[in-house]
Amino acid sequence: MMDRRPDETTGSPQGEPVFLEVGWIGRPHGVRGEVSLYLTTDFPERLQPEVQIFLGEAHIPMLIRARREHQGHLLLKFDGYDTPEAVGELRNQTVFVRADDRPPLPEGEYYHHQIIGLQAIDEQGQILGKVTEILSTGSNDVYVVQPDSGAEILLPATEEVILDYDLEQGHIRVHLLPGLLPGE
Repeated sequence: MMDRRPDETTGSPQGEPVFLEVGWIGRPHGVRGEVSLYLTTDFPERLQPEVQIFLGEAHIPMLIRARREHQGHLLLKFDGYDTPEAVGELRNQTVFVRADDRPPLPEGEYYHHQIIGLQAIDEQGQILGKVTEILSTGSNDVYVVQPDSGAEILLPATEEVILDYDLEQGHIRVHLLPGLLPGE
């Protein structure tokens, strides 16, 4: 399982935390300081009371005090926000969680942020380029690979094309079907 759209990741490879987008804040709800959260994650169960989330590009820490479902989205109450006026100031903010707080995936499944940045290599060990984007097509994802020069390569994320993932070595090994390389 992956987020419904490619994970929005922010953070630094130099040891700073990496953050994953899980939703965005809508309008206040009611008079007790609740706010609507529109989800962009398949893992809403991680957003529970006493869980810390981070708001906006500045990643301002917020503590969830209460949570309930309402008409296809969540209503959240944050520590220190007790009125609709106060929580209304948070409207349209992106909500993040730390990547190291994400739930584990089954063997052989990966989060988008783990794949973006990997080198794509063919069966002979030739570097094709770096995965720069993941397109969600409905039937399967497509990895956008940018070589050092030339047109980008679109690789369907199927067992027939993606042979294995090696996160430790920083690459994916691929089988190039006819027509996958530009100009073929």
